[in-house]
Amino acid sequence: MAKIAPGQAFHADAFDAPVIGIAADMGEHDSGRHCHRRHQLLFAAGGCITIELADTLCLLPPSRAAWIPAGTLHRALMRGVVAYRSLYFRADLPFPAPPLQVFEVNPLLREAIERMAFWPWEMAEERQASLLAVFGEELLAARGENWRLPFPTDPRLASWLNSLRDGGLPPRLGQLADKAGACERTLSRIFVKETGMSYQAWRQQWRLLKAMELLAEGASAGEAAQRLEFASDSAFIAFFRQHAGETPARYARDRDQSSVSR
Repeated sequence: MAKIAPGQAFHADAFDAPVIGIAADMGEHDSGRHCHRRHQLLFAAGGCITIELADTLCLLPPSRAAWIPAGTLHRALMRGVVAYRSLYFRADLPFPAPPLQVFEVNPLLREAIERMAFWPWEMAEERQASLLAVFGEELLAARGENWRLPFPTDPRLASWLNSLRDGGLPPRLGQLADKAGACERTLSRIFVKETGMSYQAWRQQWRLLKAMELLAEGASAGEAAQRLEFASDSAFIAFFRQHAGETPARYARDRDQSSVSR
């Protein structure tokens, strides 16, 4: 059995097989904070998955996969996700264990993920070996993508960061200084030291990830521009093209084609 219903209990660490795969169609889902003794690969053909780590937010766009090393505390949030796949790999397998990584899924890797997500949990280990070898080669060759946003850890920003997680928007630096009770220069130093980014660059990355999430959920460019408080639709389109390398319409079209072809 590999296809599971939303909400059905599943414990990957209870199995001994090298790889355990599950498949599900999700609407909304919150995994809660947890970790596994196995490496995990997350993939969805459509919709977005937001992955929260202790001090980092990571977006998993459609047709990308995330590699989550064993022991990594994380939380997966899904909205409008279809064809969700999750694979769990025994930690003694010869796969890398870097920090969480998002990477592009080519057609061969996609087919390997699909096959492993649906094979029987009791499949003999020797029957898994050949596809595991193909998967490992494609995983090592996959192109990584940086859809991550590190969070500052300074306690003066804790309540503000919680409001962002609840759907707030990052204000301009002067407004944040008023909220945090610290001067702009101090906040600028905090962001550079703790995230490696200026506040402006951090704010732009946050807006980009949120825009990708909204578009993947079916929002129009105009709706995304309004919700993210851009001055106009054209300003949002120019911003998205500059940072994502394609227009919002092209991004949404690619998402729809990926969902149909799964």
